[in-house]
Parts: sequence; structure tokens; C-alpha cells
Amino acid sequence: MPKKQPSFDAATIRILDLLQQNAEISTAELADATGLSASPCWRRVNELKESGVIKGSVALVDAFALGLAVNVFVHVSLKQQDRASLDVFSAAIKTKPEIVECYLMTGESDYMLRVVVEDLMKYQALVVDFLTTIPGVSSIRSSFALSQIKYTTALPTEHLRHA
Repeated sequence: MPKKQPSFDAATIRILDLLQQNAEISTAELADATGLSASPCWRRVNELKESGVIKGSVALVDAFALGLAVNVFVHVSLKQQDRASLDVFSAAIKTKPEIVECYLMTGESDYMLRVVVEDLMKYQALVVDFLTTIPGVSSIRSSFALSQIKYTTALPTEHLRHA
């Protein structure tokens, strides 16, 4: 049975915006900020969770605080783009925690990865000892981030206000 999608009225959108800024905000603070009482506010948050709109809550950890100073965007092309090759690559990528994002792409490369590691030697080891050993990989191109200009996990909600 498909999950029921919540209605995105102004209060629900405000709840989403506030939770994306601070997932630890209390129900009382959420209710206060949205003009709802605590019970309806709590129900809306639960609806958002049950419907899958809110997938979970996590702690955002500073990469530099963990000594992860190198942020690399990696473009990977495969020899073939058949289902078996895509599945092999996807399964392998999921085993490496330093690969924090992976996207199947259109365009010049088949995949784009974001990798965070301590230093260039760790990145070299990932490429030589791991990426090049995945069956079907034909090319790997890397771009190193010099500085982070913007980083957010918050998704935009403005379009919901006009729906």
C-alpha cells in the first residue's frame, strides 16, 4: 500500500524548514514557531516521517574536525553500461565509507563520486587499490576541491508554497 503524502500547507513547510536547520528542535519550539499547538505539530512531524518525506535525523560532523581535509569529485566511466556492469560498480562503491556520495550520470562519465579522505596518499590508495580494481572501469578523472563555498543538507521548499 502506498504511503499517504502529507499536504504541504504553510505550517508543514515551516516545520520542514525548521527541522532541516535543527533536527533537535523540540516539539514545543516547533509548535511555537508554526503557530500550532504541540499535539497537531507532533502529528504533522510523524506524518512527515511515516510518509517518507523525513527519512531520518543525523548529526552533521565537520570533516576538518575529523582530519578529512581532502574533498575530491571523481568522474568514472565504465567500458559498458549494461545492467550487470552498473550493478557491480554500485555494489563495490557502497562498501567504501570514504565515498560519501555516488551518482549515476548522463554526459561524459557514467558516475560522479564525492570522496573525503585525510590526504593525497589516502586518495591515491583508494584509486589504485580500489577503484581501478572494480571490473568494467575504463577511466577515472579527479577534481580536487580547493575550498567549500556552500554546503547544505537542507532541501529547498519554496516551490511547495506555490503548488
